[in-house]
Amino acid sequence: MPALALARVVADQGHEVELVGAARGIESQILPRHPFPFHLLPMEPLYRRAWWRNVRWPVIAVHAWRAAGRVLQVAKPAIVIGTGGYAAGPIVWRAQRARIPTALQEQNAFPGLTTRALARRARQVHLGFPEARLRLRPGPQTQVFVFGNPITPPGRVDAAVARTEFGLTGARPTVFVFGGSQGARALNETVARGLQRGLLGDVDVLWGTGTAHEERYAPLAVPGRVVVRGFFDPIGTAYAAADLVVARAGAMTVAELCAWGKPSILVPLPTAAADHQTFNAQAMAAAGASVMLIEGELAPESLSKTVTSLARDRVRLDALAKSARGRGHPNAARSIVEKILELSQVE
Repeated sequence: MPALALARVVADQGHEVELVGAARGIESQILPRHPFPFHLLPMEPLYRRAWWRNVRWPVIAVHAWRAAGRVLQVAKPAIVIGTGGYAAGPIVWRAQRARIPTALQEQNAFPGLTTRALARRARQVHLGFPEARLRLRPGPQTQVFVFGNPITPPGRVDAAVARTEFGLTGARPTVFVFGGSQGARALNETVARGLQRGLLGDVDVLWGTGTAHEERYAPLAVPGRVVVRGFFDPIGTAYAAADLVVARAGAMTVAELCAWGKPSILVPLPTAAADHQTFNAQAMAAAGASVMLIEGELAPESLSKTVTSLARDRVRLDALAKSARGRGHPNAARSIVEKILELSQVE
């Protein structure tokens, strides 16, 4: 998604864009729906838990290296941008060895392996979290910028109109709960039990269960108070309606929360690579922009107590919103692209 956000800005400025992803990644489903030419590399991630599956990695690395070389020969790029993830590794590495200017965009507070490995030879590194700078070793010629994560800028949506669109009266605070397009099992089960026990009766709930789970939780919808959907698209209307957001701590979710200036309760995914979601949530909590609730302590009672106490405290909500807005970079994609395009003028 950050790559697509950057690609749109680059294309809007009249430049050609080609995207590169992994054949086994979600990009194989997403990229065909967009207008950009793309290439899919025969890549697999490094497995941290099922480590024995990495025995195939030498063969995979050779195939990916060759495939990346073919992409560069065909595309002949002036600049290569890596947005993290295992698919970015071989294409950026080969570009650096070919002396093609490279830039990296790192979304998380704890930089991923790809960014950490390639930062030294990159011309530019763009960070979504300023805290990531402490965990990188850029080269002496590497410029580091903190423009935030590239997202679609928030639109102007009136909160009252948004609530009316969902059939909510606004008589109670509105809480938006979601775990991304795939949903979050722990969040879903906790919210479901909280609703069944009547623990969330003081708030209205917009609940994004994930598309695969909508049918299971749909019976818990209550007209005028609990809205259940697989995914809110466009998500901006749900953000506009919300007084408080409960979500995972993925980098792009955090970027959206800050751009919209929304107070939040973040429940980081404990199995995320290098536990990066915990670092994201900790950074937000330390900045006074969010409340962190770890999954090990997640229960209907703890979530409901945290939600209802915050929803009633307008002063606290306003303080969290102000701090989140202070970290927001709604025009990050444009700022990043402007800097990256300067690399073509250096050569």
